[in-house]
Amino acid sequence: MITTKVVSLNKMINMSNQREFDIIVWGASGFTGRLVAEYLFNNYGVDQTIKWAMGGRSQTKLEKVRAEVADNSVPLVIADSQDEESLNAMTQRTKVVCTTVGPYAKYGSKLVHSCISNQTDYCDLAGEVQWMRRMIDHHHEAASLNGTKIVHTCGFDSIPSDMGVYFVQKEAKARTGQPAKEIKMRVRAMKGEMSGGTYASLNNVMKEASNDKSIYKILLNPYGLNPEGEQSGPDKRDLQSVVYDKTSKSWIFPFVMAGINTKVVRRSNALMGYPYGEEFRYEEAMMSGKGLSGRIKGLTAAAALGVMMLAKPGSLIKKGVDMVLPKPGEGPNKTKREAGFYNLKFFAELENGRKAVGVVTGDMDPGYGSTSKMLAESALCLAKDNLPKIGGMLTPSVAMGDALLKRLEENAGLSFSINF
Repeated sequence: MITTKVVSLNKMINMSNQREFDIIVWGASGFTGRLVAEYLFNNYGVDQTIKWAMGGRSQTKLEKVRAEVADNSVPLVIADSQDEESLNAMTQRTKVVCTTVGPYAKYGSKLVHSCISNQTDYCDLAGEVQWMRRMIDHHHEAASLNGTKIVHTCGFDSIPSDMGVYFVQKEAKARTGQPAKEIKMRVRAMKGEMSGGTYASLNNVMKEASNDKSIYKILLNPYGLNPEGEQSGPDKRDLQSVVYDKTSKSWIFPFVMAGINTKVVRRSNALMGYPYGEEFRYEEAMMSGKGLSGRIKGLTAAAALGVMMLAKPGSLIKKGVDMVLPKPGEGPNKTKREAGFYNLKFFAELENGRKAVGVVTGDMDPGYGSTSKMLAESALCLAKDNLPKIGGMLTPSVAMGDALLKRLEENAGLSFSINF
């Protein structure tokens, strides 16, 4: 048994070293994909520190985008999300596939299977809990055995949350000898537009759930992404109302990304063997301020979120929301992206009664500018850094840990700090 695993690992390493590319950006002709490609070209060039290519289904679209964000030195790779043969031909050429092609429940399943079959690491922007649960159930064991890292949620959902908790817990353990037993993340401030791809993915989740009621059990279970047999704990459902929060001294209301972020953080804890503790509690919400104005702001935002999330597919209300929000492939211009930002506060309670407040900030709008940088650096981390020799359906903190933390601070415009 041990000999077989060693041979398999050595074979994997040899295969990886022989790959033509370090990274293929899959979906490079889409809005976020082109931002990732532009970031790689402007910051890393081609065939210098990394070898990478732009991938997609249409040669014509890829050539057009390449002419706008890079030059002809960037190779193009053509494949189809529904064609297994073309996907295998692509994944065999690269160490890492970095994909922005969603909704992932529609376009991502065969690519994940191909990456695992060909021992190619993978990162995406998925926030589709029901699809991630399927991928875990179908592929975690195989990816674990052959050492392939499949890493979902490498954008605004859920790197700031997952890596923010990872950072706070690391600092708490180093300074006090104990992890925080509870962390409450509060979105203090944020400026940016919802990604068209994110909204399309949310729509697809709700459509699937309306056709398959069992999906609601996954969505509503706080531990819905945890390993089998470990899907219970002290945490309850994410915030559903507007309440005054004594911890942040502010009115708070539901955060649209909490449903995925909190589950990712809990999966990280489980996959690492519960370094945060088996009774660790985690929650997320948005701050709307103090006093009457803060309460009104929270109620208004919560009502808008409720309309977006609860409107039935095909209804007039849903059609109205769809008209207002961006479509996949649409997004803000460079000026708006660079004017965006976010500031997240992590209120931590430690076992010894001490308290700490961690802060994570991003220097661009969360849905596009910051997300594209986080995804690109995740791909680079998988391709180039010395990472733990583990495989499976992993989270960013489990797959990349300190190496990703360093990249995010040095290259992707994020900052991590803490005060005790």
